[in-house]
Amino acid sequence: MEREQILNIVIKHIKQNVGGLEDTDIDPSKSMVDFGASSLDIVEIVGMILRELEVRIPRTEFAGLKNINEFVDLLQKYKNNGQT
Repeated sequence: MEREQILNIVIKHIKQNVGGLEDTDIDPSKSMVDFGASSLDIVEIVGMILRELEVRIPRTEFAGLKNINEFVDLLQKYKNNGQT
């Protein structure tokens, strides 16, 4: 799966779950928190993305991610390696 496709899925779920972002350009060099996502929002967003992409990623892999780009890179790594 192309990185751009994964990024679009991530952006879609951020916009669906964080109020007021419908017409906002999401800069992937920023974190979800920068766009007003609470920790509960992030858990919901990540869960929905993992279900849509049909991937499983150990929670420890999420530690230390600084922005949306790093999250997308992690998703792509697992999606393209077929680790589900």
